[in-house]
Amino acid sequence: MGGSYRDLEIYSSALQLFLIVHPLTLKLPKYEMYELGSQLRRSSDSVTTNIVEGYGRKRYKADFIKFLVYAHASSDETILHLEKLNLLYPEIMSDNLHLKQEYENLGRKVLSFIRYVETSWKT
Repeated sequence: MGGSYRDLEIYSSALQLFLIVHPLTLKLPKYEMYELGSQLRRSSDSVTTNIVEGYGRKRYKADFIKFLVYAHASSDETILHLEKLNLLYPEIMSDNLHLKQEYENLGRKVLSFIRYVETSWKT
């Protein structure tokens, strides 16, 4: 395994998605930018943050796995917020319908990485 969380594909994917989601939420009506937009920004950011924090605890396998599980849960939460935006603001989301699928793919990768850490990670 590489020497940094930056070497993890799940980190790179999560960060790339965050960099798409964040400016997207700023296109929402002002009142929604601080409500649903804020929730979406936080959940999207939380995926990346939990991967980094878990990697920082990689010496302790159980902690690493716990934070990866949090990252997966935040990915699922992000999918829910994207679904709500798709329903409420289809005009804003029309060019970003791929984001839900991207987060579903990321969630699968995080689960796969959790399985790898559970079975093969050497502390």
